[in-house]
Amino acid sequence: MNKIGLNSEKAIALVRELNDLLSNYQLFYMNVRGFHWNIKGANFFELHAKFEEQYDDLVIKVDEVAERVLTLGGVPTHTFEEYLKASDIKAAHNITDGTEAIKSLLESFSILITKQRNILEAAGDAGDEGTGALMSDYIREQEKLVWMYSAYLG
Repeated sequence: MNKIGLNSEKAIALVRELNDLLSNYQLFYMNVRGFHWNIKGANFFELHAKFEEQYDDLVIKVDEVAERVLTLGGVPTHTFEEYLKASDIKAAHNITDGTEAIKSLLESFSILITKQRNILEAAGDAGDEGTGALMSDYIREQEKLVWMYSAYLG
């Protein structure tokens, strides 16, 4: 048992999955910052503001995931070299078109939601309510965002 009463081996496995999620969140965060900075066109004002709202939320999630890794007794991944190597979300370069940016958001959410569902299942198996609750909250929020961004695209 670890310090919070979880099976140590299961906690270590969750740390690995959470660090993978952290890497994906970091790439997603940087992509959304780039969308915010570089967006052009007729929907500039609404998308510029929406992307800022999105990256503000992502920076909170980055911190929460890293702190969960620490809570489980692990060390959060913290270099961009590690993030680039581990992330399934890839860097989005010089996207200025709103439709292209939103399609990238939707692809990233699909990756994150899948990873979070896997972590939610592993957390349940480990009896880790804290990690499970965090993943459940993220999934619920992001499913709604997928619906909203998809509706925006028509």
